[in-house]
Amino acid sequence: MDSLADFLRHLQREHPGEILEVDRPVSPGSFQVTALLGHLESRGQFPLVLFRSARNLRGEVSSFPLVTNVFATREKCAIAMGLEPESAGLALSLDFAGRLQRRLPPGKLAGEDAPVHEVVRTGEDADLRDLPLVRHHEMDPAPYVDMVTVFRDPEHPFYNLAFQRNMYKGPRRLGLYMAPRHSWQLCKRYHERREPAPVAIVVSHHPLFFLGCLNVQPFGTDDYEVVGGVSGSALRITPSATWGEDFWVPADADLIIEGEVPPGLREIEAPFGEWTGYYGPQRLSAVVEVKAITHRRQACFQDIFVSHRENWILGGIPKEGDVFNAIRGVVPSVRGVHFAFSGNCRLNCYVSIEKQAEGQARQAALMALASCDFIKNVIVVDADIDPFNEQEVLWAVATRCQPHEAVDIIRDAKGSPLDPSVTRETATSKMIIDATMPKGRPFASRTRVPAEALKAARIEDYVSAAALQAIPCCWDSRRSQ
Repeated sequence: MDSLADFLRHLQREHPGEILEVDRPVSPGSFQVTALLGHLESRGQFPLVLFRSARNLRGEVSSFPLVTNVFATREKCAIAMGLEPESAGLALSLDFAGRLQRRLPPGKLAGEDAPVHEVVRTGEDADLRDLPLVRHHEMDPAPYVDMVTVFRDPEHPFYNLAFQRNMYKGPRRLGLYMAPRHSWQLCKRYHERREPAPVAIVVSHHPLFFLGCLNVQPFGTDDYEVVGGVSGSALRITPSATWGEDFWVPADADLIIEGEVPPGLREIEAPFGEWTGYYGPQRLSAVVEVKAITHRRQACFQDIFVSHRENWILGGIPKEGDVFNAIRGVVPSVRGVHFAFSGNCRLNCYVSIEKQAEGQARQAALMALASCDFIKNVIVVDADIDPFNEQEVLWAVATRCQPHEAVDIIRDAKGSPLDPSVTRETATSKMIIDATMPKGRPFASRTRVPAEALKAARIEDYVSAAALQAIPCCWDSRRSQ
């Protein structure tokens, strides 16, 4: 797998419109970074942004440039996967789904040879104040590290990778919130043994690493193997600076924070602006006692613009692949899966199928819900509907279903604890909408301009490029950006 620096150089050389460099000093801890990203978002612009002079928590220009908005377009995700930007729709989802079927055991690298160990800071030198930590939203009580945590099972050699939020609490202290999923379960196993749980926070790496981390595989799967399969080459790992060969970390990362989660210790953490677009509530959460910070000599510090487009796309693409694979096992005619922006790329899922028989639409929807508990609403459409075009999906809902026949409500299912509408811990209701045309009886045909006419009559042959460019974008188009 290439490095983050390799990816940045590739964008600068081949896709300069996808990257924006800011040389003027900014203070990430006082909302300047997220304010600038918000201005870009309001203009419908979503470049990767490289802040070359980001201040650290001491108020000094950090030695670590700040990189954010890496995943703010599906095109950049396609580029990270070695695809053309034009493959950012269904082709990207299907390619990722195929990669998830592979497993590649990681390759081991001696600690002294690992790029992430070019600089090793321990003890008093492992100071979080040296980093350009970002404070994202007005009610966030402190800056956060919102990247990937690595936990290892205490008895079996598998690692779990997951995005978690870590609140700054002091030079060598973080507040870690974990939903009751895989990371929480592994941490609990250490605490049941009355041992601190080792954790590594991978702050910066090639974007393909982070895409691979968002797989939805069964508990006990070694995520290092999954990431290798997604990237197409074995992930290189190296003994950690703190625990040696008892805990291996990604060797090619830009920056890693190592620490321990002590048993029985909980402190107030949050509120925090989450991917739902709402603040996650204040809780008593785990604490990370920082033991080491390791990094490349020319490392960047990476951040996710949480609760915005980057966060949504990053959460959607890998899950589209997982859900597609799950549905294909029982409905082989599935054609596409899309996690829509309207559901922050996690709550609303659109599925297209080549319907062969009645019942397949609901079967596909049930598999989607079973394979990813984040999903709240599933809409199943025919193969002539583009699941990546929400206007087409809602048109199908409006014209191809009768609600009393096509809508199912499932009660008391497990959902996301961050969904603000949930009233009983994680129990939620879920909705299935079958917006496919019925089989066995006539149904109205869809209107179309003949494909031959569209191919023969090119608008560029009738209207100049200048005239086309002068036509203002309609209100609906601006709103859908």
